Formats: sequence, C-alpha cells, structure tokens
Amino acid sequence: MSQTVLIVDDDRDIVRALVSYFEQAGFKTRTAYNGNEALGIIRSETITLVILDLMLPDRDGWEITRTIRADRRLGPLPVIMLTARVGDSDKLLGLELGADDYITKPFNPHEVVARTRTVLRRVQPPSSPIIHIDALEMDTDSRSVTLHGALVELTPTEYAILKTLMQNPNYVFSRAELISRSLGYEYESIERTLDSHIRNLRKKIEPDTSQPRYIQTVYGIGYKLET
Repeated sequence: MSQTVLIVDDDRDIVRALVSYFEQAGFKTRTAYNGNEALGIIRSETITLVILDLMLPDRDGWEITRTIRADRRLGPLPVIMLTARVGDSDKLLGLELGADDYITKPFNPHEVVARTRTVLRRVQPPSSPIIHIDALEMDTDSRSVTLHGALVELTPTEYAILKTLMQNPNYVFSRAELISRSLGYEYESIERTLDSHIRNLRKKIEPDTSQPRYIQTVYGIGYKLET
C-alpha cells in the first residue's frame, strides 16, 4: 500500500520541490500551507508521516507537534521538522516535543526523502523477508530470487543491486546512490561496471531485455524497479 506524506510549508517552491521528489520515490503526497489546514488533513485522512515547517503563518510547528502528540489516535504519527533555525536549543526543543527528526534549511530534497525512509523504518514493524513484485520474488533471509517459481542464479553483486531496487519499488536511483546503497563503493571506481551488472540482471529476470518489465532506465538519472 502506498505511503502518504503530508508536506506542510508556506513556501510553495519548497512544497513543489518536495512533492516532485517524494512522488518520484513512490510516495503519495498531500500538501498544506498553514497549520490549521495541516491539522484538518491529519485528522480526516490517513497520513503516514508529516514533513512540518517550524514557522507557519498561523501557528508554529512546535504547537502542531504538541497537538498531534496529545491526541491518542494521532500521537504515533511520525513528524520531521523543517526549519531555517540552526540553534541546538531549537533542535532539542523540537525533539523533546516529539519530532522524529529535524532538518535545517537549505536542504537537499534527496536527503529529506532518505531521512523519511529512515524514520519510517524505525517506527514501523519489520517487513516480511519475502518481497513480491509480479512474478519476481526475493527471500532476503535465504538470499534467494525466483522468477515464476524458478530459482534465478545471481552473483553477490547482482543480488545486492536487485535487493536495493526491490526494497524501494518505483524509486529512481542515481547511479551513485544505487552503488552506495547496494555496495558501499565509491562511485568513481564502479561507474562503468554498474551498467554491466544491470545488463546481466536483465538477462536473468527480464522476459525481453529490449523492453524491460522490471528494471527501468531513467535517462539522465539512473534506474528504478517498476511495480
């Protein structure tokens, strides 16, 4: 089921940028430009996590976080605060009020998405070791992959790359990020071989390598695994 992130900020340029990055990463998004609008959405819709600007026109993020935490039904909702304030006291206050993370502006939207995933992994129960995407199945406990029930023989590097892609369906990875998340190598040392590993993976899992079903190339950026 898709996860929905509510982005709350009165800066419409920031909201548009974050919406673009989160939707590219496979999330659904809702937006609000003031605190009252945000609380209305939180109370009436199913929201997975809130990206909350500290300084809003009608009320600050601290007050909104206090309101969420005081509500028995809404209390567990994860909140990541955004702010231009850089003081340690502001950060500590936000965390003490129940914010799950605190990101200072200016920020890289990729970092906001990555830290959102980290918070969600921390607050949500562990996922099943079995990942299904259409006819492709991965068992992360046994480190095995099957296609239509038949075992697919992968090298350790191919498995690591495919695992990263399958654990983040529809998320567009740059080559650098895919290498870092899968292998931990420095980007420059393996840039050329990544494309080779992707070609080999496609030969093993794609019905037609000229029209891939699973591993999609996003030109100018990198790769994603299509659901």
